[in-house]
Amino acid sequence: MDAALIQHYGDELYQALQSRQPVAPLTEREPAITVDDAYQIQLRMIQRRLDAGETVVGKKIGVTSQVVMDMLGVNQPDFGHLLSGMVFNEGEPVRVSSLIAPRAEAEVAFILGRDLTGPGVTAADVLRATDCVMPCFEIVDSRIQDWKIKIQDTVADNASCGVLTLGGVRRSPRDLDLALAGMVLEKNGEIVSTSCGASVQGSPVNAVAWLANTLGRLGISLKAGDVILSGSQSPLVPVKAGDSLYCSVGGLGGTSVRFVE
Repeated sequence: MDAALIQHYGDELYQALQSRQPVAPLTEREPAITVDDAYQIQLRMIQRRLDAGETVVGKKIGVTSQVVMDMLGVNQPDFGHLLSGMVFNEGEPVRVSSLIAPRAEAEVAFILGRDLTGPGVTAADVLRATDCVMPCFEIVDSRIQDWKIKIQDTVADNASCGVLTLGGVRRSPRDLDLALAGMVLEKNGEIVSTSCGASVQGSPVNAVAWLANTLGRLGISLKAGDVILSGSQSPLVPVKAGDSLYCSVGGLGGTSVRFVE
């Protein structure tokens, strides 16, 4: 895909973000689009947000479960960029009117204490580099109409990232086994899913190692202070104004998010 077309689609997705008007799937309009093309489109979309005054605060990992990989026909996760305008504090309501078709995921966030540069990063390296972990919610959103996405669509759309909330207790990942830590997700007081960290690449730590190694091959390093969302441990839960979610992780406590118009 040539540079002009990459810029066009990146600008189109940025405008969809601003207007909250979704666009037709890129894979329908460009059947030959590759994942590499999609990442270039993602970078253009992110650059537009940086030009508007936001800053990069970390990365997110998506497509970590086998079910989603099978759905999208891929055999590895993807990644997107977290920006300053995406971050909500615990207790701060999320306005659904600022999004298009929001769905919530419960996961574990890593806060890095030092740089992590691949390739060659191991799970042990991730544990040493991580300052703390905490439960969080990622509110995914798609600028692609009706969530009709293939892997190229979601990658181009910054891995379908919407906003995120951080909360709960901060703990060192060296003090608990994240693969075995159970997670319970409640919506409006009712349990909607239970899982454990092993559902994410065998452990959220493994997912972060994958990210560091994937970025390292592209010449990108994860930096001290970065927030890394390690991948969903719950199903995608559609949300609307009036909904509230709570997730608890064994050894980490819980965090909540509520949605308003």
